[in-house]
Amino acid sequence: MADYNTMELMICVAARELEDGASVGVGTGAPCAAAMLSQKTNSPNLMIMFEAGGAAPLLPEMPISVGDSRTTWKAVMASGMCEIMETACRGMIDYTFLGGAQIDMHGNLNSTLIGEDYNRPKVRLPGSGGANDFASFCWRMMVMTPQDSKRFVEKVDFITTPGWLEGGDSRAKSGLPLGAGPYKIITNMAVMDFEPESKRMRIISINPGYSKKDVAENCGFELLEASDIKETKPPTENELRVLREEVDPYRYVIGR
Repeated sequence: MADYNTMELMICVAARELEDGASVGVGTGAPCAAAMLSQKTNSPNLMIMFEAGGAAPLLPEMPISVGDSRTTWKAVMASGMCEIMETACRGMIDYTFLGGAQIDMHGNLNSTLIGEDYNRPKVRLPGSGGANDFASFCWRMMVMTPQDSKRFVEKVDFITTPGWLEGGDSRAKSGLPLGAGPYKIITNMAVMDFEPESKRMRIISINPGYSKKDVAENCGFELLEASDIKETKPPTENELRVLREEVDPYRYVIGR
């Protein structure tokens, strides 16, 4: 069995979700590593798009920001934020990766504040950036995050980024595109999706070394369970080689 760390597992799992010919809006860090790995393994025609304007680059190495010149290396377009967000609004971006300080059972994300009073929060966070736009209009939103009960909460303190809102058909009733929304949550312990009717988070696979009890105890709300919970497939030797030698040789991300 290949020797790997938690970050490498999460990146490999995320990379497998991106099919050939799809488009994905990413930032830097682990989402970028997942997109690069996917492009270099199973999805050579994956179109990577960066918030700052780079569209379909052939990344020579890991960029350090969404405005890094490497995000436009051999790209089809070096534009700006407006063009990328307009592309999302037109329904032309399949996937995006987002994150936050809190996530709830319906996939809503909070990256604005911790506390009940907006004007006097316990902690003021960076805010949305382009996260709300990407989550609202990209067809499938994925989240890669460590799992604990302080991050996975029953109700976020502030909805920075819309998930399935209150569940059911509440997102569609809000006026957001029908069918777009949270897709997969990839943590150090498990992979979750959302039950089709209630839109509540549910466990679909558990990572090697963890149990359902571990996953449940590190979540602040009751997780639903798929009828057939699988074990997450560990990284292959080839995935790890490409990730370590071509995607992140300096271990900016996988060294965390």
